[in-house]
Amino acid sequence: MNSENTKNVVAITNLTRQFDEQLALDDVSINVKSGQVFGIVGENGAGKTTLIKHMLGQYKAQQGTVTMFDDEPVASPEKVLAKIGYLSEEPELPAWMTVKEILNYTAAFYPTWDNDYAEQLIKAFSLNLDKRVRDLSKGQKARVGLVLAQAHKPELLLLDEPSSGLDPNVRRDILSAVIKTVSDEGRTVILSSHLLEEVERVCDHLMMLDKGRVLLFDSMEKVLNNHHRIIAKPDSGISLSDLSKFDGVFNAGNDNDEWKIDFYGDLEQLKTELDTKSVAIISNRLMSLNDIFISRTSASMRG
Repeated sequence: MNSENTKNVVAITNLTRQFDEQLALDDVSINVKSGQVFGIVGENGAGKTTLIKHMLGQYKAQQGTVTMFDDEPVASPEKVLAKIGYLSEEPELPAWMTVKEILNYTAAFYPTWDNDYAEQLIKAFSLNLDKRVRDLSKGQKARVGLVLAQAHKPELLLLDEPSSGLDPNVRRDILSAVIKTVSDEGRTVILSSHLLEEVERVCDHLMMLDKGRVLLFDSMEKVLNNHHRIIAKPDSGISLSDLSKFDGVFNAGNDNDEWKIDFYGDLEQLKTELDTKSVAIISNRLMSLNDIFISRTSASMRG
């Protein structure tokens, strides 16, 4: 599914966006291929939503290029948006409509709308078709929004903080739908979230943003299998600053008389390099996505 021959759903090159004096995106380049479940993580203000608005054609690139399905979303919004199902943290739904009315209204815009699939989702999410939107809880609105985003079987399901502030049952519904979308039909999902455990569980590719810059871009498998936290005891002939010269070391600090070294890459190569400098490794372990995020963003702040 994710071979080199798989087509690009998203191709963004050197995208930079500035609002007044604030740099929201700084030379961002990403590719998302058909069939991937692609996670975008970052703190509030990292640039996640700004990036997604470029994908939807709501912002025109100031610098760089944005293509979706080989089309520019600003120049060809009808072609691009017809292939996207979008759910934001606060879905904009007409408060006066019933759930049934808003489903029928939305279905009229999509020739590919699948009524049977919509009914499956409605039952799975326990939605009351006769309830008006204004009477729905935040969780129920999120479920309605997910039905609207998925029932026309879009090539890309684009989720921007879809489970923020929701209870665990609703979050589980959304994640189950994400997994089902991809596993059943091999379509593409982009999930933007600050809930790292959920991204780690669902996504197979990852981009980490911080202050508009890409800190990390790789497959989830490589991210989780190649980030190591090493506790080491140094020889007096090497300083902590010397570690910055070692390929793959992105964060290091003192912990009493020991060093904590966070590293991304070939562990055996690093061990060899440390050994030549008489640095004794006391322990090492793989880092969780939460560990990686905290370490990389704190290192970015210092840098």
